[in-house]
Amino acid sequence: VQLQASGGGLEQAGGSLRLSCAASGSIVRIKDMGWYRQAPGGLRELVAIITDGGGRNYADSVKGRFTVSRDNFGNTVYLQMNSLKPEDTAVYYCNAKIYTHSAGWSPYWGQGTLVTVSS
Repeated sequence: VQLQASGGGLEQAGGSLRLSCAASGSIVRIKDMGWYRQAPGGLRELVAIITDGGGRNYADSVKGRFTVSRDNFGNTVYLQMNSLKPEDTAVYYCNAKIYTHSAGWSPYWGQGTLVTVSS
């Protein structure tokens, strides 16, 4: 199983970026998919999560600015980031809880994509 993330980059404060993360491999089912981030010197923190039923949860710091979604097949998760702030600068990691015949339910991580917001 692989999670391939893309869409990071450099943006000015107030701008927008969209992250994507596609899951591939011997996947039977995917439950939750989401995004975490880790700022320089900081701990990895939850940004947003979406369940297979469409439920969403957000960190307080991004509510009203970020939107998490999934495609109709449920294998790709997106993070639309609007009104970006310098404090959003971090490496963003996608995460998914995936069922495979070989490993059962397990968490998987993408490789991380850097988002830099300039003031």
